[in-house]
Amino acid sequence: VAEESGLIIPLGAAMLRQACEQLRAWRDTALRHIIIAVNVSPVQLADTGFVDSVTSTLQSTATKGDQLTFEITESTLMTDPEATLAVLMRLKTLGIRIAIDDFGTGYSSLSHLKRFPVDIVKIDRSFVRDLETDPDDRELAKAIVAMSKSLRLRVVAEGVETDTQAGIPQAMGFRLLRGYLYAKPADAATVAAWLTARVNGHEQGHVVATDLK
Repeated sequence: VAEESGLIIPLGAAMLRQACEQLRAWRDTALRHIIIAVNVSPVQLADTGFVDSVTSTLQSTATKGDQLTFEITESTLMTDPEATLAVLMRLKTLGIRIAIDDFGTGYSSLSHLKRFPVDIVKIDRSFVRDLETDPDDRELAKAIVAMSKSLRLRVVAEGVETDTQAGIPQAMGFRLLRGYLYAKPADAATVAAWLTARVNGHEQGHVVATDLK
């Protein structure tokens, strides 16, 4: 509804500002190096004022672009590839990372990603869920990891909910895992406590992520 009505543009701008203000609040804490990922709608990317709005928000909140990751879907890449490429290139000049969310459910392939300034590929939870039982999905996941490494992309396994679901992608070479096995969406204070405990504990191993609610 927000996309159809155009409300997603001011709503997305407000969410980005909130993320930047949270980063500013954490600047003098142990979480000063935290990166926040923000979902970006294709409607926002198509808005001619989007990059200028992002630039203004970064400046007014004194936030560095390299503390942000913008998550877009692979279908967004293929809707208007040339226009999307131009916008993503401008965002990259601000230092912002680009992640492809729910990879494997849309229209693109890793070979298409060579054209775009993508940093991270997030493997859809449907693949992770079926790794336990579907040998074809396991082979596909191995291929995605191998191709991603050749393209110098970071790969995230989404939807990890059990130790088994975590163990299989780890064995395949996934270093970034995300899911309810580690944490559920929470407010900023809860997330800060969760992250601080891990920073102070100097936890080693695979990197995990949680969501701000």
